[in-house]
Amino acid sequence: INYQSKTPEDGASISGRVGSFGLRESTVELGATSPNGDGQVGVVYTKAESDGFQDKDYKMDDLMVKAGMEIGSNQWIGVKFGHYENDANISYRGLFLQDYLDEKTYNPAPDDYFLTERDSFDINHEWDINATTSLKTVFYWSEVSRDYWRYSVDTDASNAAGRWVYTDELTGNNRSFERFGFDTRLNFEHNSFGVKSETEVGLRVFEEESNDTRIKATREQDRTGVNNRHRQDSATSVALFAENRIMVNDRLTITPGLRIENYKQTRVVLTDNNATESTTNTEILPGIGATYQLSKATQLFGGAYKAFSPAENGTALDGLTDQNLDAERSVNLELGVRGETKRLAYEAVAFQMDFSNQIVDGNSNPNLSKSNGGETIHRGLEIALAYDLGAGFRVDSNVTYIPTSEFVGGDNDGNRISYSPEWLANIELGYTQGDLKTTLSMHHSGSQFGNSENTVDIPTDAAGGIWGGKLDAYTTFDLNALYQVNKQLNVFGAVKNVTDERYIAGLRQGIYAGPSRSFEIGAKYKF
Repeated sequence: INYQSKTPEDGASISGRVGSFGLRESTVELGATSPNGDGQVGVVYTKAESDGFQDKDYKMDDLMVKAGMEIGSNQWIGVKFGHYENDANISYRGLFLQDYLDEKTYNPAPDDYFLTERDSFDINHEWDINATTSLKTVFYWSEVSRDYWRYSVDTDASNAAGRWVYTDELTGNNRSFERFGFDTRLNFEHNSFGVKSETEVGLRVFEEESNDTRIKATREQDRTGVNNRHRQDSATSVALFAENRIMVNDRLTITPGLRIENYKQTRVVLTDNNATESTTNTEILPGIGATYQLSKATQLFGGAYKAFSPAENGTALDGLTDQNLDAERSVNLELGVRGETKRLAYEAVAFQMDFSNQIVDGNSNPNLSKSNGGETIHRGLEIALAYDLGAGFRVDSNVTYIPTSEFVGGDNDGNRISYSPEWLANIELGYTQGDLKTTLSMHHSGSQFGNSENTVDIPTDAAGGIWGGKLDAYTTFDLNALYQVNKQLNVFGAVKNVTDERYIAGLRQGIYAGPSRSFEIGAKYKF
């Protein structure tokens, strides 16, 4: 996924919002373009804090500086720097079942903190070599630290109390990650074999390193103690890829492609005399796609391609044991239709993802944590519709229907994949009248299971953590409004979870309840 960061508009603006759970947020944007338009610079800074739903407070700062300029008449270079930090009073631990049923809203881990900080920098270069050839290159770097301080629990006392009871033993699972690499892509048009074509070839080199420490401390030591596990992981990826878009005629386009990737992982355990283990794999990933213009307003499209995801460090290597995990590999198919008329836009696509291997929890060897889960199959349909109703009203919607998402063979044969609801739907009704814009949004998620065993009952105690159970379907509504007072000022507000729907968002070591109804109001002024 290529994320596109915001480019501030010329001038200066300030915005802010306040809301439920003590939300306070302010943003400053500054932007400028040179008189001849060949240079641009912008800054966006956001500061926010909140007491948080369930008293899960946080304090956040987010800064982005972005600039770019032309080099001659056919090149552009851009740079971007970002800094983000967030101190959040959150934890893996959720509510016990009875407290959730009793609609309790306390923080189940009041002294646990997740502290994150991220710095990033990238340089982008675009070169229009000639009218039919261009080269785009990005060099990127980022460093992330996340210190996760968690107190241990007294399991027996927790079961007796019906909520987590904590000891004075504190553990800091503190990790940092550094990533750097580059991606370069050459695009050119040609008429090889007498057929109009567009070709893209590229190279990506990517390196990432992590530093994983486990600090054992006590409440009195206040986040200082002994590092009793120190691991350093690294991974290197080199990928070559190419695709050729062949315009067979005015209606039919066929695009074959190929990616070859080598991925190597290494772990060094410093607290075990620098013991080292490595794994590596090379993948060849072909694919092909096609579009056919059935009419001026209707296009058919389809594709077939192979994909993979390597077992990540910490999964591939359990301690220093190579778990011999195959990469997750899949063959993916899709076939759809899309189109647009004056008032209607639509898209419908049927898809199938056939995994030859999916990594799952559990292993026949009790010393290992993961295993090759074998084949899984996913089949479904996605539909998106947008319709202009007139008189200022508009409907936008998307629905995902996945009747099949299950294991094929193995211990969980026929079981549904965890956190894979059969239905997902989003519908938004918008109304615009003059300077007023409003939207009423609905989100629906079908029922789903919290584990591969498809356990139905959610455990009532703390033994082993609460890992499984069935999550019921839920539907939430959000209401948003914005009013443009004048060219400089707009005001806005929102009501989230209008009906105050009570639902389970997830399970891990307890129940994660979805946020209750909340209110926000804010304004933005442009100088």
